[in-house]
Amino acid sequence: MTNSITIFKREMISYFYSPIAYIVIAVFLLSSGYFFARILALSQQATLMYSLANTQVILSILAPVITMRLLSEEVKSGTIEMLMTAPVTDFEVVFGKFLAALCLYLVMLAPTLLYVVFLGWVGEPDMGPIISSYIGLALMGSMFVSVGLLMSALTRNQIVAGVLGIVTLVILFYLGFAVSGTEGWYVPVLQYVGTYDHWEPFTKGLVDTKDIIYYVSITVLCLFITIRTLESSKWR
Repeated sequence: MTNSITIFKREMISYFYSPIAYIVIAVFLLSSGYFFARILALSQQATLMYSLANTQVILSILAPVITMRLLSEEVKSGTIEMLMTAPVTDFEVVFGKFLAALCLYLVMLAPTLLYVVFLGWVGEPDMGPIISSYIGLALMGSMFVSVGLLMSALTRNQIVAGVLGIVTLVILFYLGFAVSGTEGWYVPVLQYVGTYDHWEPFTKGLVDTKDIIYYVSITVLCLFITIRTLESSKWR
């Protein structure tokens, strides 16, 4: 675990020594701020339910940008070989990088708490859906980061890794809509695999075990495959 913390610190420093962190945070805050102000003006309700409903699409694009260079750039530059020959396990490498990306993701979300403060100033928001929404955002973020990290392990090009991550997450987002209104045994399966049906309950104040298991299981699965991908690269 000490090695993971060391890698975590290295990646966090790297993020803020490059423009990536600042660009991603700025794009997210501009986008989410626009939706918050626009929807609040239209609904005249002290709630984040409608504005947070749009964040899944925004985050599915930005999360792979955070993770795209973490492994692909190291493989391309050859530094991954030095890292893998150091007294550190594949799990520690992947977990340390995962923690760094997830931490940046949470830092990106932190300023949106000002929306809650503003709503408390102008009205009396129901804090239940707001708290559950942030729980959902954290769980969803861990899944998005793990998917992006996996894509970064599968290619040497960070741009390709970013595009693959975005495409994968967007497909998962729209998967449930593709079968909406249709019938068949596969409909509930695809709706479960898709992300939107698992995110929406959080915006309504519902923290369902089914949704928690969904996000956690995919996160663990992607991290497991990422570790195995790194292990297999040693034999190429």
